[in-house]
Amino acid sequence: MSNITVLIVDDEAPVLKAISSVLRHEQIDAVCASDSTDAFACLARQTFDLILLDIMMPGQDGFSMLRELRERKILTPVILLSGREEDSAQVEGLGLGADDYMTKPFSKAVLVSKIRAIVRRTQQYIPAASSGAPLSTTAQVGAFTLHFDSQTVYKNDKEISLSSKEFSLLCFFMENPGVLLTKQEIFTKVWKSETLDDNSILVYIKRLRDKIEDNPSKPKHLTTVWGKGYCFHPS
Repeated sequence: MSNITVLIVDDEAPVLKAISSVLRHEQIDAVCASDSTDAFACLARQTFDLILLDIMMPGQDGFSMLRELRERKILTPVILLSGREEDSAQVEGLGLGADDYMTKPFSKAVLVSKIRAIVRRTQQYIPAASSGAPLSTTAQVGAFTLHFDSQTVYKNDKEISLSSKEFSLLCFFMENPGVLLTKQEIFTKVWKSETLDDNSILVYIKRLRDKIEDNPSKPKHLTTVWGKGYCFHPS
């Protein structure tokens, strides 16, 4: 039995059929939705480990649906699927809270590996209820408190809304307060890849600063060590 369930949102029936077939062959459960209305109905009925979301759809497009997901505080990881190769589309998607972006046509093997990596990364910060051990569901470092069960974070008792990747990134920084972390170390730990994507690091560092800093242009918590990496100061 699969321990991963994915919601696929795409208006093209052949695409839904092809992707769901690939996932089920890999023992990943797949539920299909043809538009955002259908997708939100699915999300109301059950929870998913990840959403595959096509950008170009009639009615509410993928960007708009992603924005609504995050506004509703639905933090399920999202991989955007698109025929657009422009960097601006990728940056926009990541800026709205997507966890990854794939341009069609894409390798099915790469898609499956990305799904597994993102779900694994997300679940590593969630205590396993079946373990039987009394695990803490919160962690506090300086002004920041993480709630692992709901994947929420508070700064001085004020809630900050983060995507799943932003949450994982902040977790890693909070595990290493005051420690210089290189871009490669961050990417290996959070993205689960040895191949550094400098653009993704820059986008997510900016997004995290925009949310946790009082003045993102003059960061105090997440500082840059030029030519080396980043350092997190929780107080």
